[in-house]
Amino acid sequence: MFISRKSLSRSVRDEHQEQPELVETRGGNLCTSVTVWRKSLIVTCKGFTVIDSNGNLVYRVDTYVGGRPMELVLMDGSGKPILTMRRSTDLRLVWTWLIYGGEVGEFCTSEKPVFYVKKSISILNANSNVLAYVYRRSSDKRYAYVIEGSYSQRSCKVLDETKRVVAEIRPKDALKKGISFGLEVFGLIVQAGFDPGYAMGLVLLLDQMFS
Repeated sequence: MFISRKSLSRSVRDEHQEQPELVETRGGNLCTSVTVWRKSLIVTCKGFTVIDSNGNLVYRVDTYVGGRPMELVLMDGSGKPILTMRRSTDLRLVWTWLIYGGEVGEFCTSEKPVFYVKKSISILNANSNVLAYVYRRSSDKRYAYVIEGSYSQRSCKVLDETKRVVAEIRPKDALKKGISFGLEVFGLIVQAGFDPGYAMGLVLLLDQMFS
């Protein structure tokens, strides 16, 4: 059973784009802008629904288990898995999630994660504005990306090693003045050169860490 897609500010079209389209900002930069709805289209599931500026369904997450799942799968609009995020069971990687490309089996040990995302523990970190660090390898001492801001306020930035913002979460009412969408609907803006799928994967992990 599905929730009516008209519940969103714009109905989601049936046709699917593999990647959200790039749009040009006022400053002349290219970026991808999508709307994230913190709700699955399947009534019996928890999850996320993501549409682009044309109303196309581009990403979805449908989780059947309650509580804190050990694994999340990000799918494209047609339901094909593009990322698997798995909570680490290694005691050396406490508060860490592993991101894999595509779908991985339950007992898969040969597949190597694309990223390791570690939650920042405020009592161990002098910078309380940092939410999480993203590493390419578990042994890396230097992060590839850092996530700063407040997920509870839907105001976060993903920065690379040079402190360049590559993705940003914004409250939806900050994008459309005079309209309040609450915290269940928000915007995700991804700069050209950074994969929107990975950006959405980071959103899912922030939701697990801070909701």
